[in-house]
Amino acid sequence: MSVLQIHSSARLEGSNTRILSQYLVESLGQPVVSRDLAQQPLPSISAEDLIDIHASAEHSQPSFQQQLALSNQLIDELKEANTLVLGAPMYNFGIPASLKQWIDAICRAGVSFNYTEQGPVGLLGIQRAFIITATGGTPIGSEMDFASRYLEHICRFIGINEVSHIDASGSKGSPEQVIAQGKQQIDNALLAS
Repeated sequence: MSVLQIHSSARLEGSNTRILSQYLVESLGQPVVSRDLAQQPLPSISAEDLIDIHASAEHSQPSFQQQLALSNQLIDELKEANTLVLGAPMYNFGIPASLKQWIDAICRAGVSFNYTEQGPVGLLGIQRAFIITATGGTPIGSEMDFASRYLEHICRFIGINEVSHIDASGSKGSPEQVIAQGKQQIDNALLAS
């Protein structure tokens, strides 16, 4: 099993989520598959292809086949991991558009989740997720936080029951203090799991 690490910060240097995500995956000591949605963004998808993929339609048009193959690849990356590490800066109270596009590609009925009479059931079988969220001042978990709570919901939706949050907010002090506090949160979360 491996760790799937997802970067989404547009800041390539000095990013709290990137620094803490790297610290976390090194601490886990497992093989890592890393996907950087800022440096290698997913290709845009047409409205028609997006609807058809989520409707499990069958089409031979090249654009649909390419998007379906990419969705399958992204879901396979999740299926092969036992740990998901999501680095998510908060932009305008939510997640980066590149991360939302990844979520739209991996959430597929009958593939990553099923709807049942008791509600949705996740199918991916990932043991745990770590959500590392950085903000410029929005308190993590507050009513204004539409990033970390949304990501936790998505994790549970696809079948991840153990979700840990790491607060990498820049408003808590100097960059060095924020990173040190984030590393301490990671150490504590790993000891608890």
